[in-house]
Amino acid sequence: MPAETDIDTPIDARHKVKMAKKKAARDKIMATKEGDRGLIIVHTGAGKGKSSSGFGMILRCIAHQMPCAVVQFIKGAWDTGERRMIEAHFSDLCQFHAMGEGFTWETQDRVRDVAMAEKGWEKAKELIRDPDIKMVLLDEINIALRYDYLDLQAVLDFLREEKPPQTHVVLTGRNAKDALIEAADLVTEMTLIKHPFRSGIKAQKGVEF
Repeated sequence: MPAETDIDTPIDARHKVKMAKKKAARDKIMATKEGDRGLIIVHTGAGKGKSSSGFGMILRCIAHQMPCAVVQFIKGAWDTGERRMIEAHFSDLCQFHAMGEGFTWETQDRVRDVAMAEKGWEKAKELIRDPDIKMVLLDEINIALRYDYLDLQAVLDFLREEKPPQTHVVLTGRNAKDALIEAADLVTEMTLIKHPFRSGIKAQKGVEF
């Protein structure tokens, strides 16, 4: 067995030089970043993971003892794992409000859908206005905006004018409106490459809900 040595191989030496340069460049970039503020965050796209990512941030808030809240549009009738966990174990830190009654093709009642969306938005505004709440997840609100159940300009005006400076607001759902994307600080598009539903596999616990 070869004896241990502190002498770097040529590959190791090149790697160290490369990483040192990368660290210096990164440190230079980070030195220009100052302060923080509440963000408007949009998760959209046809791929899976929009709500899952939003709930991931909610769990981070809970772990940091940061009060937060969830308002579910559209999927409110679902018995989801996220809802069970939050209501059972973290209700002191995270409020959970399921306002929808199901997907639009299930209710088949536009008047009721609009009324439920408006009720959800009123609750969302109440939560966002509360300066003690650090993050509000508006799950599937983009669907309500897409079908014009809510007035997009009214939502944008509220976020611009009434959102407390340090509050994060996360808006999920496919087909986010262009104006919302423009107003957001962080936008992620989930791209669909493969999905088991197309192969005849239904939504499953622990994966979709």
